[in-house]
Amino acid sequence: MAVSSSSVLFLCLLSLAQPLHSLSASPYLFPSTLFDNYEKMLTTFRIYMYTPQKPFTFTTSPLSLFHTSLLNSPFLTQNADEAHLFYIPFPPDLSTRSRARLVRHLRISYPYWNRTLGADHFFMAPSGVDSSSDRNAVELKKNSVQISIFPTASGNVIPHKDITLPPVNPSPLALVQGPGNDTASHLGFMVCDGKLLEYNYLVNEMKRDPEFRIESEPSDHVDLVKESKFCLFLYGGEMTWMVEAMALGCVPVVLVDRPVQDFPLTDVLRWSDMGLLVRTRGGLKRLKAVLNGVGGDRYQQMRELGVAASRHLVWNLEPQPYDAFHMVMYQLWLRRHTIRYARREWV
Repeated sequence: MAVSSSSVLFLCLLSLAQPLHSLSASPYLFPSTLFDNYEKMLTTFRIYMYTPQKPFTFTTSPLSLFHTSLLNSPFLTQNADEAHLFYIPFPPDLSTRSRARLVRHLRISYPYWNRTLGADHFFMAPSGVDSSSDRNAVELKKNSVQISIFPTASGNVIPHKDITLPPVNPSPLALVQGPGNDTASHLGFMVCDGKLLEYNYLVNEMKRDPEFRIESEPSDHVDLVKESKFCLFLYGGEMTWMVEAMALGCVPVVLVDRPVQDFPLTDVLRWSDMGLLVRTRGGLKRLKAVLNGVGGDRYQQMRELGVAASRHLVWNLEPQPYDAFHMVMYQLWLRRHTIRYARREWV
């Protein structure tokens, strides 16, 4: 869960973030419009939430934090006629058949779903939802915005429509320490949970190489992160500390053998300029060639962009400006005009 000192944490980060507008190299996709649009979102964006059919709770930290933050935010409205988007809350373990029945209920009981076939609706599912032949379930998956947790299995997320939540950092107080020195003792550092057996050959190679440091437990690794040039992550493995690594100046390297299209805040951040995607095929020799091929100026820029971007990936018990909750809301705000319809249809 997020730390109780979240307000102090983000105020420290925000004070460091003020000069970001003028960086010649920016972590943002559209720095010229982001901050003005963000302010507009704060004052104009409205969401209508349907009443859940039964009380339930989200047991996964990012979903729970987002849901609770939204309930306590000024974005919610009781007037559906002024809403830009509609939130469908349902339990994370709801079956496909039950989801289809829920959409059928919305279709029959409210006028909003049928206007756009659900394109101005969103829902939350930890691992995403899979395909179905039921018309209602198909519309939910293909039309509505899905919010899941990064990483989400391929096939359960639709790029450019769906949104993934940053993981809740296991030790967020480390973020206030700032990045480590420019010099590093290790080329790469990894926390390996041992669950992804297909990658063990590469992990074992790294264990035998003195330039890499491999640990089996993610706790108490702040010094190792700050002493490493690159922090390595097996896609789908232990990735909860990636934000912490970025904040501490360790460039993230995701080991994966397919394209990754579900990074958090993909509408906001230039991930390709802050980290690397490296195939596991080719083993340690190819991995070291890629890492050693990142030159001094490029590496330093990646470090700086990662530190800057990490400030927007922090979860707080009480949301703070530009933190993870508000940036996810910003991504929803960007999707409010995916489908346009005439005001008269709101009657």
